[in-house]
Amino acid sequence: MSKVIRLGTRDSELALWQANTVKDQLQALGHKVKLVRVKSTGDIVLDKPLYELGITGIFTKTLDVAMLNGDIDIAVHSMKDVPTALPKGIVQAAVLKRGNFMDIMAFKDNEEFLGQPEGVIATGSLRRKAQWLNRYPTHTVVDLRGNVNSRLEKLNNSNWNGAIFAAAGLERIGLEPENTIGLTWMLPAPAQGAIMVVAMEQDKEIREICEGLNHVETSICTQLERDFLRELEGGCTAPIGALAYIDKASIVKLKGVLLTVNGSKKLEAELTAPLGKHHKLGIDCAKSILSRGGRRLMNELQNTHLPNQIFSTKKLTDEQLQRFDTRIRVASEDFIKINPNRISPVLLKQELDNVVFTSKNAVESLLMSINPEELKFKNIYCVGRKTRRIIQKKIGKVSHFENDAAALANHLVEFMEGSEVTFFQGNLSLDILPDILLDNNIIVNSIEAYRTKLAGKNIEQTTEGILFFSPSAIESYLKDNTPHKVAYCIGETTAKVARKHFKEVKVANIPDVESVIDLVNENYKK
Repeated sequence: MSKVIRLGTRDSELALWQANTVKDQLQALGHKVKLVRVKSTGDIVLDKPLYELGITGIFTKTLDVAMLNGDIDIAVHSMKDVPTALPKGIVQAAVLKRGNFMDIMAFKDNEEFLGQPEGVIATGSLRRKAQWLNRYPTHTVVDLRGNVNSRLEKLNNSNWNGAIFAAAGLERIGLEPENTIGLTWMLPAPAQGAIMVVAMEQDKEIREICEGLNHVETSICTQLERDFLRELEGGCTAPIGALAYIDKASIVKLKGVLLTVNGSKKLEAELTAPLGKHHKLGIDCAKSILSRGGRRLMNELQNTHLPNQIFSTKKLTDEQLQRFDTRIRVASEDFIKINPNRISPVLLKQELDNVVFTSKNAVESLLMSINPEELKFKNIYCVGRKTRRIIQKKIGKVSHFENDAAALANHLVEFMEGSEVTFFQGNLSLDILPDILLDNNIIVNSIEAYRTKLAGKNIEQTTEGILFFSPSAIESYLKDNTPHKVAYCIGETTAKVARKHFKEVKVANIPDVESVIDLVNENYKK
């Protein structure tokens, strides 16, 4: 080619290293090349994390514009920074042989903080933050922006324990600190360590020239990683990692991960395929994650800036959260804390004819005071399937159970042998059961198995509905809040208290968490 190829690049030290690498390879093929430096928004705005800037392709956008305007012929990018969907008219022309794909942590003094509950790590990457917190949930992660040089300087002048970098970036400009650890457990960003060259789709001559730079194995692996990213519909605002490689037996292997921002949830997938039958590996890996809760997780990530519609006063499991309709944004936290009481073993070893439990908290608390083999309970009565399940698993057969306390009390009045029960309960129990039994001349020996501590917090007024699983949770909620629109209650005892404060109260058909969630889903279908 007789004309000079205009190569567009950012003007950071790392970007210039990459651009000069491409320039040298093109010149080795006999072409003339001129560097054209362009400053990107990602280089200018340094006071916010990347994921807060809200721009896809923040490091590539300015170069895209320069190419579409005809100011440059090709552009060179760190491939991990390039959006999976290129602007119309611009295509991938080449991928150079991949460098070190790993993340590394540079630390200041020593590595001892890794085994301690407190530690401060710096990174501007949501993916690195999420994976770090998943492994070290008690650590603090602070934002770190700027070019490699300035980030290293900030680390040295701070009280942080360490900072995370892409190994390739430090190696390429010869700045890798002496004190570093390779984070082999951390999945890199899709295409990390690879350099991409893009050109105009219509410029066939330039594209043919760039083909001489393409490294086939790197091109295959990075394409699969980017397919995985695209299928998840993630970008700078989602913690997504992926790594593909081809082994000596020509088997392509891909591992991908999706996390929540705080690292509390992590979904992984790992698939393999023979080379030549690998083309759908990235999509299949993403679909595997989406089918196992990833779709809801992505929905949560995309709506992190929106207020929660529903709040649960009981901390929900990942499985329970995934049961909600994907359109519903949910937050949860325990509004009551259970502290088991020490119950006298002498009392518990007595022969008791009729024993009553209305919550699994009472069962679990009792089992902390005695070996279940020492119990001499003749008849056990309880409320709720989960309570029955734990009794039959840990203690013995349940004579009878009901879904609510009033129904159980009426059964005892009608069918129980004897005129005395031992009732294991909490200090704030509002069950109607003792009143019904006493009204029918049945003696109730109440034993306080646990104490309930109120532990509520203020909830945003934009929240539309609250999930309650006990009257105590309502009391805890009212300490810091005025009633929201709807109260979703696990049973009638809880609903009776809720009706004193909420205009709209809904009661689950079955007294368990899943039934309350189904109640919410049904309400939002209307």
